[in-house]
Amino acid sequence: MTSAEPLRREELLELLRTRWQATYDLQLVQRRGRLYLHVMWGYLEQQSFPLTPQAFDEHLEELVGSLNGLGVAAQVRHWLQTTTDKPRLGKALSLPLELPAGRASEFML
Repeated sequence: MTSAEPLRREELLELLRTRWQATYDLQLVQRRGRLYLHVMWGYLEQQSFPLTPQAFDEHLEELVGSLNGLGVAAQVRHWLQTTTDKPRLGKALSLPLELPAGRASEFML
């Protein structure tokens, strides 16, 4: 698969499970004019995880659509394949997204 291809939900799930052996929650977070992808400390296999598997799949599908729309699929794919960090309770991992020119204004309100 080339890095220019859109990210798919199934690929994102596989990247998470390969990297951490758990399906961590992902969130897009806007802070001080920047957009970040956070890998949260909660994960689907956790008994206390608040989403059902179906709701989590829908959440990831929406997230993947946003990441592809932002043009950052290759960044996310590369980071998830190479990061050596791991989410810890109360501390998310954070990827500052480098948005292509013109895309940031569409998503920053």
